[in-house]
Amino acid sequence: ERIKKIASSGGYNNVAFHRVIEGFMAQTGDVEFGNMESGWNPARAGTGGSSEQNLPAEFSKVPFDRGVLGMARSQDPNSANSQFFIMFSEGHFLNGQYTVFGHVLEGMEFVDKIKRGDQSNNGSVDEPDSMISVEIFEE
Repeated sequence: ERIKKIASSGGYNNVAFHRVIEGFMAQTGDVEFGNMESGWNPARAGTGGSSEQNLPAEFSKVPFDRGVLGMARSQDPNSANSQFFIMFSEGHFLNGQYTVFGHVLEGMEFVDKIKRGDQSNNGSVDEPDSMISVEIFEE
């Protein structure tokens, strides 16, 4: 519901993929400091969230395979807010520790083209790619 709410309000539009690690994942969703058109702050990108309260953990048995979308959080399992990540490959060491909320159904070839970050700087990206427009389609 959180992702739907932020997307439907346009909150994810123009938000950067601020942390991208080759062979692992691409992280985005910092609506506070990650908007490339308003509020972009490279020094703080990845530290913000939304105006909503943090979410309680909703762990499942869904494995972190290629294309899975998971909620990003701090060390506190109940700290997910607006940030999320898309897996480039499997990361089963994350299983049961992060909330899975979706899976890429089409267009993984575009996810694979997201600009990678600096491995020595935890995947931080200079001049990152961004989500131009985010829409939610329900079946």
